[in-house]
Amino acid sequence: MGSKMNSYDVRTRRVMMTIIVVGLCCFFYVLGAWQKSGVGRGDSIALQITRETECGVMPNLIFETHHSNDVNIYTYKAKNFEPCDATLTDYTPCQDQNRAMTFPRENMAYRERHCPPNKEKLRCLIPAPKGYMTPFPWPKSRDYVPYVNVPYKSLIVEKAVQNWVQLEGNLLKFPGVGAMFPQGADAYIDELASVIPIADGTIRTALDTGCGVASWGAYLFKQNVLTMSFAPRDSHEAQVQFALERGVPAVIGVLGTIKLPYPSRAFDMVHSARCLIQWTSNDGMYMMEVDRVLRPGGYWILSGPPINWKTYNKTWKRSEDELQKEQRRIEELADLLCWEKQYEKGDVAIWKKSINDYSCKRKNDSSVGMCKDEGVDGLWYQKMQVCITPFPAVKSSNEVAGGKLKKFPGRLFAVPPRVASGSVGVSKETYEEDNRIWIKHVKAYKKMNKLIGSGRYRNIMDMNAGFGGFAAALESSNSWVMNVVPTISKKDTLGIIYERGLIGIYHDWCEAFSTYPRSYDLIHANGVFSLYQNNCGMEDILLEMDRILRPEGTIIFRDGVDAVNRVRVLATAMRWKTRMLDDEDGPLVPEKILIAVKSYWVANGNNSTL
Repeated sequence: MGSKMNSYDVRTRRVMMTIIVVGLCCFFYVLGAWQKSGVGRGDSIALQITRETECGVMPNLIFETHHSNDVNIYTYKAKNFEPCDATLTDYTPCQDQNRAMTFPRENMAYRERHCPPNKEKLRCLIPAPKGYMTPFPWPKSRDYVPYVNVPYKSLIVEKAVQNWVQLEGNLLKFPGVGAMFPQGADAYIDELASVIPIADGTIRTALDTGCGVASWGAYLFKQNVLTMSFAPRDSHEAQVQFALERGVPAVIGVLGTIKLPYPSRAFDMVHSARCLIQWTSNDGMYMMEVDRVLRPGGYWILSGPPINWKTYNKTWKRSEDELQKEQRRIEELADLLCWEKQYEKGDVAIWKKSINDYSCKRKNDSSVGMCKDEGVDGLWYQKMQVCITPFPAVKSSNEVAGGKLKKFPGRLFAVPPRVASGSVGVSKETYEEDNRIWIKHVKAYKKMNKLIGSGRYRNIMDMNAGFGGFAAALESSNSWVMNVVPTISKKDTLGIIYERGLIGIYHDWCEAFSTYPRSYDLIHANGVFSLYQNNCGMEDILLEMDRILRPEGTIIFRDGVDAVNRVRVLATAMRWKTRMLDDEDGPLVPEKILIAVKSYWVANGNNSTL
């Protein structure tokens, strides 16, 4: 009897042990799958953000990763950064008006970038103006901007005849008309489209030189064309700031003495309308710079002086001989650059650049030599030169120099010519793998923050863009991305980004960016602090990010755990709410993600959220 009972007990224990082992295996399998998926923690953030859609704030963001206690240095509390003076709400460090006036006016040199030395940098937080409001969602923002955000009336008065901008109650209205398109921007673009294949995806990237309030670029969004606009910070107060508040890509810039911060063969179309650029001065140097950034087969549009000089010479208060001579010189320079005139009617003239040297019959001009292509090292703060950028070599008269691009959106994920040719030292396999990685990352970001892709974030910046994979995965009519390629990057990838049909700029993050405060809704910082760890201080870069980020805007940091932990400490001192997360592939991945939201506060006001 006892023997039977013992046998029964043994069997019972074995069954129970089997059940326990199976149960534990199932539990750890489910736990591992949960960690691998990247959901759970990210979804809780997304849920919070979705609930807070009106202001975009993530309250009580408390989260510890597996590594947060490994580094003792992060146990200290950083001293809070103080607000800057209320007079500095629109401070632009590298285009400061007082500093600018100490530089020569010749060739607009004083309107170029002149950054303060380290000892003069402000280490405080730039306040928003009292009453600041989150901009309207696109497309309403194209036409209306809250006056409190950009409280300037100079353009309303100075450009009253041209009707750039109007004040209606507490809103600034942008009618989309102007001296160069009195019938409206849409009608003007339709005229251009009668010559230029704007609507079929052939034209994707455009440059507007001296853009005013960027209405041309604003209305080109309807045609799925991305326009990089620039204008100086000058007597026409806040031109670029108006553009960015409208949700249109723009930077502070000028055709002066320094090369434009864009790669060769970047733009499908370049536009100039009444921007007062002296195209024939300096032996045609500015037209040669346009030629450098214009893609073979691309178009240059000139609206305004001296075009249609017979009609406007008295209005412009210039002699017929002077204007005729100026236009003749423009025609000569266009021939020298292998541009063929396609159209001239009324106030508009259009030239098309040759696709290669075969179709180019340059007149001999021994005074103008060929430029040397030196990549980013030959662009950043480098002087413009009177020289012609050579076409890349081709094997036949029908071949497009530098490679033919697919029509957009096909070119977004096609292998760019610069990759296919091996000219930037990147293989097709590397490029395609990078695309797969960023599609996965962006999918995870959208789980963490369901506002991404919703239209809440219109103006987006990628501080270390690489091949543009983040922007490509995020591509939407609701947003645009300023892809920044740091000047210290190992590879010059900005040309690849433009060949994909995206826009961007070179920049050194040890200096301030060429924009106004509160320009961007979302900033993506992938590996920025690892890249700059031996070049300049993390604090200065974070202060610049705070300057250009809108109140209640979001930053996504992706970097090594040490860098992310250091950022988290400083972010708290900058009035940012933060939350740290693991990579979507789980806690063993050394990269960590930090999501930060900038608090709402204004100059001389209470710091509560709208």
